[in-house]
Amino acid sequence: MKHCDFRSLTAPAQEAIRFKAMAALQEGRSKTEVARIFGISRQAVHAWTVRRKESGAQGLQAKRRGRPVGGRLTARQEKTIVRLITDHCPDQLKLPFYLWTREAVGQLMAQRFGVRLSVWTVGRLLARWGFTPQKPARRAFEQDSQAVRSWLERRYPAIRALARREKAMVFWADEMGLRGDHAAGRSFSPRGRTPVILGTGQRFRCNLISAITNRGHLQFMVFKNRFTVAVFLKFIGRLLRQNRRRKIFLILDGHPVHLAKATVRWLKRRRVALRVYFLPGYSPELNPDEYLNQDVKANAVGRTRPLDRTELIGNVRAYLRSTQAHRPMVKRYFQEQHVRYASL
Repeated sequence: MKHCDFRSLTAPAQEAIRFKAMAALQEGRSKTEVARIFGISRQAVHAWTVRRKESGAQGLQAKRRGRPVGGRLTARQEKTIVRLITDHCPDQLKLPFYLWTREAVGQLMAQRFGVRLSVWTVGRLLARWGFTPQKPARRAFEQDSQAVRSWLERRYPAIRALARREKAMVFWADEMGLRGDHAAGRSFSPRGRTPVILGTGQRFRCNLISAITNRGHLQFMVFKNRFTVAVFLKFIGRLLRQNRRRKIFLILDGHPVHLAKATVRWLKRRRVALRVYFLPGYSPELNPDEYLNQDVKANAVGRTRPLDRTELIGNVRAYLRSTQAHRPMVKRYFQEQHVRYASL
């Protein structure tokens, strides 16, 4: 039989050939012989054999051609889907997904409105709605949304107003650890060949504590040992000495060192010159100093290859001194969406 394009046949004709080919196999003919008899490829015969084994006769039956019948979303349904994707994570809507993928959105449409669309159609809809695939930011589910709202609408505006009346400087502080093997960015390489970066196999690290203002002031301290009450108070002491002409309002997170009894006693003795306020729990995105941390990790550490801790500390200090001398750069940390409220 002359080999022909199987796809050009009608669905019933394709189904008939599949059943005849399987019958020929059962009669003892080889797959190569069956392929030659019916003018098809041996690979097709093998695929049909697998389908029959997995699904029985149903696996050989003709399927509906053309676009899948799944219906269309109305304008009102589209708005509902957009709102659900924007305001919720998939697991909050009892979907078996962690991220909003095309499959997750498609399942949401089927669950809510009985509309079943292909992943390609879902992708086109997401693009039309203005959605793009992005790396998500992590946020702890322990975060109290009401406390965050209270901070943004009442607590911080009150702190800002008091600072203006008392002509105080508002510093935002944070700490972080830095590792010598941290890598950031990407490197071009031939397709399929992962680029290799040479560096020491030794592991070493240092720590950083910093504080910034929306006027571009930056204070920092790089240290080797772990973060303790003594280290924190040493940094705060420097902060007070270097800004002794102005009262300081210091905004911190709830790190145990910040809340330690020794820290509280030390701060009480200096409450005339220094007031401390605490951000809502599990809300690092509200602290502008976090964006300084990200900058240092990416550019002072992630794009270099220090050979030892001394070189690591030198790189970090040099980058921070350069940043410290460039106030507009520090001010830019306050322009990120989540901390723009602190830029005034």
